[in-house]
Amino acid sequence: MSRRRAARPRRPAVAHRYGRVATPIEERYAPDTVLVHGKFRSRHWDYSDHIVPPVSASAAYRLESVGRGAEGFLEFANPEFSRVTGAPIFIYDRLDEPTRGMLEENLALAEGGDRAVCFATGMAAISAALGVLLRSGDRLVAHRMLYGCTYSLFENWYPRFGIKVDLIDVSDPVALAAALEGDDVMALYFESPSNPTLQVIDFAAVRRAVTRANARRARRAHGRRHRRIFTVVDNTFATPFCQRPLGQGIDVVVHSLTKNLNGFGTDMGGVVVGPRMLEPDLLLYRKDYGAPLAPRGAWSLLAYGLPSLPVRVRAQQRTAMVVARFLERHRRVRRVFYPGLPSHPQHALARRQMRDPDGRFAPGGLLYFTLRGTPAQARRGGERMMNHIAKHSLAITLAVSLGQVRTLIEHPSSMTHAALPPKEQVKAGLDPGGVRLSIGLEHPKDLIADLREALARA
Repeated sequence: MSRRRAARPRRPAVAHRYGRVATPIEERYAPDTVLVHGKFRSRHWDYSDHIVPPVSASAAYRLESVGRGAEGFLEFANPEFSRVTGAPIFIYDRLDEPTRGMLEENLALAEGGDRAVCFATGMAAISAALGVLLRSGDRLVAHRMLYGCTYSLFENWYPRFGIKVDLIDVSDPVALAAALEGDDVMALYFESPSNPTLQVIDFAAVRRAVTRANARRARRAHGRRHRRIFTVVDNTFATPFCQRPLGQGIDVVVHSLTKNLNGFGTDMGGVVVGPRMLEPDLLLYRKDYGAPLAPRGAWSLLAYGLPSLPVRVRAQQRTAMVVARFLERHRRVRRVFYPGLPSHPQHALARRQMRDPDGRFAPGGLLYFTLRGTPAQARRGGERMMNHIAKHSLAITLAVSLGQVRTLIEHPSSMTHAALPPKEQVKAGLDPGGVRLSIGLEHPKDLIADLREALARA
């Protein structure tokens, strides 16, 4: 049976500060308001009588006829069918379901993308985004500083699939141009700001390099069909409140929904946002690999996460600046990395690139700092400091993850980035004694008091 189907008419879209995916109704309102209420009309559920979106709790859905079921399977992941402008036929949770579908509409709006597809975790989203772009024999170019689990995916699993990975400094234009030269390169992946060092990558420079590489590839193809390089950015640290890479020339954005987009540390999730052309493959990948975001997790983001995102991030970055200045002045601290500080290596770039929907500088709520002394001394001092916090601090919690209403502190070298061998950590710029601090909603005076007390034990 053919999967082709006549495309249904699309609603008119207009420019919005989050991107060109808003209908005229959403365009009338400020971005904060749109995040609170979401799309004014959703094809995924008629919840006009609900103030809070409902949560689905059914793994399977009743079909009124065999023909209806056949039509649903025909429409699923069909590039000729738009599940945004047309009402989807729900069959089975792993394919599509209402609560997750509403969240995907709102996440696409927040990032300014055509489509969003949600997954069970952030790593599932990263795996899917690259999984639909790469095949055996392809090469992936990635920034050397990566989240530990992402590094493990590239180092331990991609070789089994016949996918080669080149780890480079994406901020080096010479190294980037050389890495993109081969016709087997199909994706460029990086985080910005990077985890945990908060290095900011220039989207415009990356776009220019990839555009030139794709143009050379097209010329070499002499009119024959060829594949192009896609850019994929992990925007978890910044969130769509602080920056929207798609509007700056990036092809695909991934997020760990577990972090700031959820904000409360209650549910895991991930999302891929990008062009409509990738949506069918992403949906099939999710179905076949079995990694959909659960409806309950999607509901938490709809009810609490997205509506509170602007308020939370504004408060977190105000506190982050206060804490960063305190740490920068402390005698035990060697260096503080925070995009909001003039001392940050890419501060000027961050001021251009990291902007909230109203155009204000938005450096986010993550800090990374190192202690004075030799690498061994700094590591031991950081361990003593964090152990003191674990036992005596109310305002700061020793825990991995980030972006929560609670301030979290951790040691990346031995925790979140332990998958990177020590030599790779050094190459990537990860200090053995570096400390990652994710600012929450506590009073800044309390955070500073607990940090001052803990640093005295470092």
